[in-house]
Amino acid sequence: MASDQYISVREAAQHLGVSEKRIMDLIEEEQLTAYRIANQFLRLKKTDVLKLQTSGSVEPESVQQPYTWNEKLLDFFYFNDFYMVCAIIIAILIYIIVHG
Repeated sequence: MASDQYISVREAAQHLGVSEKRIMDLIEEEQLTAYRIANQFLRLKKTDVLKLQTSGSVEPESVQQPYTWNEKLLDFFYFNDFYMVCAIIIAILIYIIVHG
């Protein structure tokens, strides 16, 4: 269900065209409600962000946050760690079969 989708502060900033700091300010001003997932990750309801966007109460900024290589690499390992571990295990098993 679309109302149950949660997005990160960065994704909310991209939707609204503002900086991540501005999103944090909106949370402090209680214009957006933030939720802690696993007491670690700060998330916002996508529907709340879209309502704020359509209301026109937030002016888009010209500031864009670059998606650095470090962040890309961290995201790659975060989303593909299971597959990399499986590939290593398969490679070890093939080595054992061939040379064992």
